[in-house]
Amino acid sequence: MSTETVETKAVATPEKSRDEVADWRGIASEDKEVTATGNLVLAERSRRLLLELIRPYRGRAILALVLIVVDNAAKVAGPLFIAYGLDTAIAQSRRDNWTPLAWTVAGYLGTVLLSMATTYVFLRVSGKLSQSVLFDLRVRAFAHTQRLSVAFHEKYTSGKVVSRLTGDIETLQELLESALNQAIGAILSVVTIAVILVYLDLTLASIVLVGFIPLVLVTRWAQRRQRAGYRKTRGAIAKVVVQFVESMGGMRAVQAFRREQRNESVLAIEDAAYRKATITAIRGVGDYVGLTRLLGNLTTVIIIVVGSWMVIEGNLAVGVLAAYLLYLTEFYGPLDELAQVFNAYQSAAAALEKISGVLEEEPSVPEPTTPVPLGKASGAVRMERVWFGYAAGSTPVEQLDAPVEPSKVVLPEFGLEIPAGQVIALVGATGAGKSTLAKLLTRFYDPSGGTIALDGVDLRDLTDADLRRNVVMVTQEAYLFSGSVADNIRLGRPEATDAQVHAAARAVGLYDFVAALPQGFDTDVKKRGGRLSAGQRQLVAFARVFLADPAVIVLDEATSSLDIPSERLVQRALETVLHGRTAVIIAHRLSTVAIADRVLVLEHGRIVEDGAPADLIAGSGRFAGLHAAWRESLV
Repeated sequence: MSTETVETKAVATPEKSRDEVADWRGIASEDKEVTATGNLVLAERSRRLLLELIRPYRGRAILALVLIVVDNAAKVAGPLFIAYGLDTAIAQSRRDNWTPLAWTVAGYLGTVLLSMATTYVFLRVSGKLSQSVLFDLRVRAFAHTQRLSVAFHEKYTSGKVVSRLTGDIETLQELLESALNQAIGAILSVVTIAVILVYLDLTLASIVLVGFIPLVLVTRWAQRRQRAGYRKTRGAIAKVVVQFVESMGGMRAVQAFRREQRNESVLAIEDAAYRKATITAIRGVGDYVGLTRLLGNLTTVIIIVVGSWMVIEGNLAVGVLAAYLLYLTEFYGPLDELAQVFNAYQSAAAALEKISGVLEEEPSVPEPTTPVPLGKASGAVRMERVWFGYAAGSTPVEQLDAPVEPSKVVLPEFGLEIPAGQVIALVGATGAGKSTLAKLLTRFYDPSGGTIALDGVDLRDLTDADLRRNVVMVTQEAYLFSGSVADNIRLGRPEATDAQVHAAARAVGLYDFVAALPQGFDTDVKKRGGRLSAGQRQLVAFARVFLADPAVIVLDEATSSLDIPSERLVQRALETVLHGRTAVIIAHRLSTVAIADRVLVLEHGRIVEDGAPADLIAGSGRFAGLHAAWRESLV
């Protein structure tokens, strides 16, 4: 074999390993069958996250560890006092020397009291530690999820996010509050008792240690089995939560189309999968506990037989055998605890894998490393050689290294200049690329190629704060949060005074309606603004925009779901909001186009017509045909 071939292989192997490790990054691994490499990557990632969470509270964690060591020492010392009492103190008391027996009783009581005290303090310390860690994890996961780009939320359902922020985090609570205490205490007990067993009698200790070998093998077998089982339970419960969230969120459609029975069937299927996964995991726990107890009991029986024979032969004291049997109980008792801890750990480890996967995701539209400051923009927009496409799984092309097939390109390469203050209407059939263009303008996605600039600055060079201050989007369905009308308007500028909120409402024609409500601007709009009509919700959204005072406004079909009276009301508000601002309006209703300075007609992602509304209507192109058809529909 040539030297060149050897070098090539040596280089290729690490590269392949790096690629395989990258395959398990983020949420990509959630629905995959875990390989040996994947298992190592996920386990290391979970441990790293747990250490990061505990690090700020390492002082409290060290105190908890010290308390566990002291408690373990107190428990281990108890049988030594009993052995001393049986072999020495009782014999001394028969000679009227009661001091050794008194010291034995006092020492044993002291270990009991010390164990009680350390347990009490530990529970308080570990409780504060676990709740602090869980609080930090919830805040961190929620904040990180909010920072992730729209592309992430379009492929990762809100139900899965809810599952990660609730069920998965709660799974860690049992591990942190009690399981870790049991695990560390059990390990210390096993190690300490093993040393004492060797000290008491080497022959009996060798029997115990030989019996420990199959126990280790059983534990390794159970570890692999349990981890795979709990991965399935975390994935299965996430699907159940997704079904709950989607059904509750779309309850009107569920009841309107009588989908209740179908939803119940789907939930029953997902819940059955969760039940099956959980039963399998519990069965694994039962197998492990049963095997450990079998091995422990067999070893104890052998120790009783061999120890009794040694006592009969005079090679072992009765007190030592009694202490040995007590220590065996203490030796195998912690192993039972470890079996329960093992169950909690495997469940928590599976949950940590899911949470750490979400935390490992990075925004597809990241903040610039060297941002360009932008004050109040004038609103001039330039698109130069811009194109955009999706890869398999609706992943934007800019997130991939591989080239995109032409059939997946949504917007072929184009250029566009929008002067400051100009109002543009985008018109075209469904799927023509209008909404995609709006997402690029608002930087919910980055273009796959080319640049989009605001006042000559590439949007990728602007901080998110600068971008959102200057570019605002109003969607077809204005989303209102639970809370007052004023709070929802103030979303456009959180620091706005009541007078500024009222002025924004007056500007869009909303003030009189809100003032007539029972609590005025303090009236609760209820869930998703259900107390208001669609037109009123849209006006609240316009009031937000007016208060935010952006340079560029993108209206993504903002009036398409309104009735004629509501649309006219919104149209008047639009004229106020758009005055002096750059705007891009997407609407199927051509009545909205009347307020535009310029119309772009899109077809299959390409701009096929561009001009003033009156000029295009007077021509014979696509927009003229659409306008004629719209006029006929009004007759």
